[in-house]
Amino acid sequence: AQQAAEKAVKAVLLWCDVAFPYVHDLEALLAALERAGHPVPGDLWDADDLSRYAVETRYPGMGPPVTEDEYRQAVSLARRVVRWAEETLATA
Repeated sequence: AQQAAEKAVKAVLLWCDVAFPYVHDLEALLAALERAGHPVPGDLWDADDLSRYAVETRYPGMGPPVTEDEYRQAVSLARRVVRWAEETLATA
């Protein structure tokens, strides 16, 4: 879920020709987009909650197991980000 959201945001950044840091931090990526004059819908900032999954859960034992509820929330957030990116790129 985190990687899907990250790649979606980076696709928008690339399409908008916005330089961005090589990070997995969704808040930093969305902030780069806004600083460049491309507004980000308010509810998309919730996607920063996914940033903790960039490394912590990628390898067994690095963090606590993800619960079923956390999994569902992560997938829902990622879907919102991907949908927004698709709509943004379709209208660009």
